[in-house]
Amino acid sequence: MTANPVSVNSNPCLISPEIGKSALAPAHPPLKLGVLASGSGSNFEVIAQAIQNQQLNAEIPVLIYNNPEAKAAVRAEKYGIPSILLNHRDCKSREELDTKIVKTFQEYDVEWVVMAGWMRIVTKVLFDAFPDRVINIHPSLLPSFPGIRAVEQALAAKVKITGCTVHIARLEVDSGPILMQAAVPVLPEDTAETLHARIQVQEHKIMLGAIALIAESNRKYCD
Repeated sequence: MTANPVSVNSNPCLISPEIGKSALAPAHPPLKLGVLASGSGSNFEVIAQAIQNQQLNAEIPVLIYNNPEAKAAVRAEKYGIPSILLNHRDCKSREELDTKIVKTFQEYDVEWVVMAGWMRIVTKVLFDAFPDRVINIHPSLLPSFPGIRAVEQALAAKVKITGCTVHIARLEVDSGPILMQAAVPVLPEDTAETLHARIQVQEHKIMLGAIALIAESNRKYCD
């Protein structure tokens, strides 16, 4: 799956491609999303809220989190979504963790995996179980600034524009076909905190947009 050329909106956000209303129509079975989160779960809640408001033809059968302190689990309880702690510290390897994730997602009949702030490197185990069906969100305009501290990387490089990307994940960290991007200007007075806050606003928009694209593709495939 590849992205169309980026189009420029009237605001600083650059989003591509445009979302058709048909992507939101509930004429077909909802897309079953398994969500992985490590932290606050703000992107997870945006998805859950859009589903609750019937803005997305999808459902979240289960949330998996790896950090016992993750607020994502609290958000899941708010929406009545089962949440399961798979603490990476209890696993001897990344592969062992991913094996547990795959087993859990298969038990819940998950079709697509959404890494919504998942702070663990994913292995071949997960990708083999869900080929081309794992998406990730990253706080930069990939391929620029992959890896950790992407916002800090952008500030250090003194770029004028950064942003966020939703992409199909690959073994190489923060690589793979781009589904959607949003650009955010870097202001002279920006700190990592202020810039990240503005990027996160756009993350929420393109995460929903990317899932809508996937739902639309799934609808056409079913037709």
